[in-house]
Amino acid sequence: MKPKIHPNYRDTKVVCACGNTFQTRSCYRDNELRVEICGVCHPFFSGKEKFVDTSGRVDRFQKKYAKKP
Repeated sequence: MKPKIHPNYRDTKVVCACGNTFQTRSCYRDNELRVEICGVCHPFFSGKEKFVDTSGRVDRFQKKYAKKP
């Protein structure tokens, strides 16, 4: 392998918006990585139905496909 071309791979703390935290390794430049959704709060893994609305996408979809009287 060529020297001095590989990124710095280090321990990183991941913090979710739900409050869950865990340690992993990453090339991310900071020691802490913040995410909006993780495996604990994601509907697929938790079994709880939850809308994850980013930039009003759910509202736009509901308005676009709403039944008109």
